[in-house]
Amino acid sequence: MWSVLSYAPETVPYRAVMAFVFALVLSLLTGGRLVEFLKGHERGGQPIRGDGPQSHLETKKGTPTMGGLLILGTSLLAMLLFANVKQHFVWISMLVLVVYGATGFADDYVKVKKQTPNAMTAKMKLFIQFMAAVLAVNVIAAATPNSIESRLYIPYTDWSFELSWVYIPFAVIVISGASNAVNLSDGLDGLAAGMLAIVFAVFMVFAFATGYPAFNETAFPYVPKSAEMAVVCAALAGGCVGFLWFNLKKARVFMGDTGSLALGAVLGVAAVILKHELLLAIVGIVFVAETVSVMIQVLYFKKTGKRFFRMAPIHHHFEQLGWSEVKVVYTFWAVTAAASVAGLLSLM
Repeated sequence: MWSVLSYAPETVPYRAVMAFVFALVLSLLTGGRLVEFLKGHERGGQPIRGDGPQSHLETKKGTPTMGGLLILGTSLLAMLLFANVKQHFVWISMLVLVVYGATGFADDYVKVKKQTPNAMTAKMKLFIQFMAAVLAVNVIAAATPNSIESRLYIPYTDWSFELSWVYIPFAVIVISGASNAVNLSDGLDGLAAGMLAIVFAVFMVFAFATGYPAFNETAFPYVPKSAEMAVVCAALAGGCVGFLWFNLKKARVFMGDTGSLALGAVLGVAAVILKHELLLAIVGIVFVAETVSVMIQVLYFKKTGKRFFRMAPIHHHFEQLGWSEVKVVYTFWAVTAAASVAGLLSLM
């Protein structure tokens, strides 16, 4: 029997399960106290966008934010207990989680303090995000075999392309783009947390597939020591599931930028480590759709002075069509689950 504290590759599946359960249970045990703490220290709760659905001004007013602290705290503790934090892939994932989480926390804090939906400037947030992503990509590249370091692998095929120096900026865009995509998706009770739980669970499977040479019979390469990312993804999935208990309609707390920016960034980091950058766009198709809907709305409005969607991001468009919040959330979860199955088929 392997020791619980053994970091041997053979113990990864067991440690992944323990990390998931630990983060989930700890979230359920401590979430209520965190919610009460945030309520007591946030006057008025999270400011609600005036240009969003008018119903949100009434139904979501006074709800505290920064609930992402619950996911970040429980998952980080699970990683410290069950993941090999000496490995490059693990500690850089944790560092990205902390840096992006701190950025989001600062943004949320100013929003609550000044009761404004706009705090840090977009340029300031993007600068911090890009700098952290550049550091992460360089650490990942240093820990990845030279033969696959800058190659882009095409899902469902045996094709791959050498991107050379272009890979670094590409990977930086993947990480920062994933961070902002999740942030845009965090607009309805349970929406982002539910989709993240599904996607992190899928990437846990991807980590097993790329981290064990015996299982790696796909077009994707064997990435030494990447199996340890299964523990990281499992911890994050557990934290997200536990958070849902407090975030499903009617939400007692919002994730806020504290959680969405950090979780999206680590999702991007996992995709870069596992060489599944394009699969992230497939499995996270809803995150992509949310981002593209905002881009289309902005460009179309600048060109015509009219709106392409009734409201963006696209989850608000469906609300304006008369869909209930719960129907939008469950539909988007279902689409994410279907896309996840499609993504898993690439490993066959």
